[in-house]
Amino acid sequence: MIDFFTSLIKPIEWLVAWIMYGFHTGFTALGMPSASGWTWTLSIIGLVIVMRAAMIPLFVRQIHASRKMQLIQPELQKIQKKYKGKTDPESRQAMTAETMDLYKRSGTNPFSSCLPILLQSPFFFGLFRVLYGLSSVADGTKDSIGPITQPIAIEFDQATIFGAQLSDVFLRAENWQTRVVTVVLIVLMSGTTFMTQHQLMRKNMPASALDNPFAKQQKMLLYILPLVFAVSGVNFPIGVLIYWFTTNLWSMTQQFYVIRRMPAPGSPAEKALQERRKRRGKPINELTLPGGATAEEIEAEVEAPVSGQRQQPKSKKRAKKGKGGR
Repeated sequence: MIDFFTSLIKPIEWLVAWIMYGFHTGFTALGMPSASGWTWTLSIIGLVIVMRAAMIPLFVRQIHASRKMQLIQPELQKIQKKYKGKTDPESRQAMTAETMDLYKRSGTNPFSSCLPILLQSPFFFGLFRVLYGLSSVADGTKDSIGPITQPIAIEFDQATIFGAQLSDVFLRAENWQTRVVTVVLIVLMSGTTFMTQHQLMRKNMPASALDNPFAKQQKMLLYILPLVFAVSGVNFPIGVLIYWFTTNLWSMTQQFYVIRRMPAPGSPAEKALQERRKRRGKPINELTLPGGATAEEIEAEVEAPVSGQRQQPKSKKRAKKGKGGR
């Protein structure tokens, strides 16, 4: 299994090494010292920029999928309300079938939000293996990693920022600088992750979405992830922590932009966007579900007490036509 994982991650490891080496060569050509830890740090940041920029089209698709998921939350709640308290296999199967049919009709995929994380993971492990293997390349016990030959590996292995080597790990540190830099990076990683999750829940989730299992999981992650960083961060080289913090910073900035420009339907951020458009005299765009009903209309139907025959949601346009035809 380990050999299979090694052969699978090898091309990513090679690609990571080449991207870092390319940035390092470029920064050196601009006059930065080749052996400086800051030159290599900027090379790691360059790796993050290349990787995340390449994922922007996927991220845009994720945003559209996420907005659709927010729109169908009221419909999902209707299905859950319909089968609430029913635990027999037939009811569970019917609930699953109706849920999958809703996903199909609305063109949504509940797992689409996981794609960016899954695509980032190989690069994360690739960088980890590059940094972890530098010492072996430097002492000659391991072959070169792409363009990183023994002389370059020795240079990288000895590169420092604030007195901490980029290849140092907290648990194996021989100086206090490494421990301080590690702790600072872990705090920064935890802070950016907390702010990213917090602004997502505070600004970009409608009230109806805050009371479902997914939202409760998000709240748990808000406080669990910093602990995960603290426990796992002491096992990673400084260079990997720099990569991790940089990609967290990118995610936080990117999400801030998206929440402001493309907020989730029914969220406080969407109301703020509509207010800004109204003040500027621009038309207010209201997102609708397949069939013409808005999220607010379906949400109102979900919250209304069930009595008599189930009433289909109507869009504003159809409602006006109905009044006009009387």
